[in-house]
Amino acid sequence: MDLSALTFYFTKYGAIAIFVIVFLEYMNLPGFPAGIIMPLSGIMAAKGNISFLWVMVISVSAGLLGSLVLYALGRKGGELFLNAYIRKFPKQKEVLERNLEWVRNKGCMGVFLGKLIPMIRTIVSIPAGVVKMDLTKYIISSACGILVWNLVFIGAGYMLGDQVFQLLGAV
Repeated sequence: MDLSALTFYFTKYGAIAIFVIVFLEYMNLPGFPAGIIMPLSGIMAAKGNISFLWVMVISVSAGLLGSLVLYALGRKGGELFLNAYIRKFPKQKEVLERNLEWVRNKGCMGVFLGKLIPMIRTIVSIPAGVVKMDLTKYIISSACGILVWNLVFIGAGYMLGDQVFQLLGAV
């Protein structure tokens, strides 16, 4: 999805578009880059199309819901998937086991920090589900990480406004 399409959807559908696109982005679906979605939401808030607080509530809610879908997938079928993956790619077994152990050992802090690291932030939910992390702890640590991540990017769009828009358009 390109910048003009995102702008069209955000302008036409407002809060609903923000929710759906952020939800899909947090489910790690291709074509929904946070580096564009979040600042564009902030720009909309800066222009008065929607309040900054409302953008934050929508984006954190959508991010948490998308993350919970991946957590549930990890919890319900993650081990089956990982076993099949290891059978197909046996050299990856050590890396996968190390990542699962990291989530087990770091727990809430691991999920929180994982939500702040690009490429890891959307997939950390799956290992959290596989290791059957306590759901309440998972929700709290995910929500906190999502809040910080979204605040930085939406805040950048809000504070820098059209400068970010012009930069994103040039990319």
